[in-house]
Amino acid sequence: MTTQQPNPETITTEELSTEDVASTDFIEDVVTINYAEKIETVISSLAEEDSAMVSRNEEGYLWKFKYGSVEVFVELTGSTDDDTFTVWSAVLQLPANNEPQLMRKLLEMNWSDTFEARFGIVEERVIVLASRTVAELSPGEISRAITIVATIADDNDDALQAEFGVV
Repeated sequence: MTTQQPNPETITTEELSTEDVASTDFIEDVVTINYAEKIETVISSLAEEDSAMVSRNEEGYLWKFKYGSVEVFVELTGSTDDDTFTVWSAVLQLPANNEPQLMRKLLEMNWSDTFEARFGIVEERVIVLASRTVAELSPGEISRAITIVATIADDNDDALQAEFGVV
């Protein structure tokens, strides 16, 4: 099969003005997102009254707020592409009863129930977390990550504590 090449004599060209170039779909507008402001907006919509706190230092921001029966933490290490945005909430203190069954349950939940979040273990606590670099982070992703972690943690902490509790 041969492909037919266009005849250069039949191709018409026209100059584009600055307005034409600016309105074309292939040029993206660069939008600067104030990540800290967006995070605070989401937290203010989720947090129980007067439960939100923020700590700012040279290493970034750390927010804490109460959502239902859990405390949720949000960390932003900066605004460059290599910085990180992390949300987490503790749901169960370790050691726990029947830890092999607990680990199996958490892995199964990671597969089916956690969306972009996941269960993990840090400092002898089972947590729900979502984390990613700031590169191309959208306001929608910020809102979704905070909402998912807070909701999954609040929906599961009491049941996990009742079933597996502290030894």
